[in-house]
Amino acid sequence: MSVLPDILAANRAFYRAFEKRDIETMSAVWSKGSASVCIHPGRSALVGWEAIADSWTQIFRGTQYLEIDTDIKATEISGDLAYVVLIEIVRQVSNRRQVVAKSMATNIFERMGGRWYLIHHHGSPLMEG
Repeated sequence: MSVLPDILAANRAFYRAFEKRDIETMSAVWSKGSASVCIHPGRSALVGWEAIADSWTQIFRGTQYLEIDTDIKATEISGDLAYVVLIEIVRQVSNRRQVVAKSMATNIFERMGGRWYLIHHHGSPLMEG
């Protein structure tokens, strides 16, 4: 039985929480393990759920609107670990300014207790041209 649909559902849940600026749903997607890592485009690594949650809260607080399109480039599953590599196109309105950012992202999920949790998100800005 393929677990790919479950991994893709967990990936969609992450982007839905991101787009809706919903920290409670974001919290349900992420592992609370101390080794969880989030690297926002152009930023340093955040380690552990507390630091990660604080960063999302700040992003959500400073953003009036988010729309995110994704284009999955690769997926891989190995036992209880899986990754999704994709392009994110994030349209954001903040302080009455619209910004469109394109990033290459990797999301790594770990299966714990029968559920897939995000343990690593890394976004790197893509330059046009």
